[in-house]
Amino acid sequence: MNRILLIAALALAACGKAGGHAGYDASRDAAADVKNALVSARAGHKRVLIEAGGNWCSWCKIMERYFAEHSELAALRDKNYVTVKVNVESGGPVPAALAAYPAPAGFPHLYVLDENGTLIQSQNTAELESGQSYDLEKFTFFLSSFGPPKP
Repeated sequence: MNRILLIAALALAACGKAGGHAGYDASRDAAADVKNALVSARAGHKRVLIEAGGNWCSWCKIMERYFAEHSELAALRDKNYVTVKVNVESGGPVPAALAAYPAPAGFPHLYVLDENGTLIQSQNTAELESGQSYDLEKFTFFLSSFGPPKP
């Protein structure tokens, strides 16, 4: 049991280094970050939320700010998901770690995986927007709808 907790803690620390809520890091190994997030998700009975985007993406920055300004939304995310930011180069191909999932229509794009890595939802974030920001009701509904099953 202690070994499982240690592995989960190490995986969670690796996800934190992946910039879970910080900017996108092109030097990260996206496949390893997703794998580590899955370990943490299993240990914590959570889902994995992949944010595909980049530091070049204005809407990615708006989303990061939006979570910072809406602590209740960030708390809902953090309670139910292990978040991984996967860097996508502007105009470049989607990283191999995301190749099995539907192609994003734009950025940021959200993917929700269950604890086994099965895709639950591919989300175009344009559907969560309102004006020049995001819509709290829509974003709350999204995070609530695709979180882990209730015990």
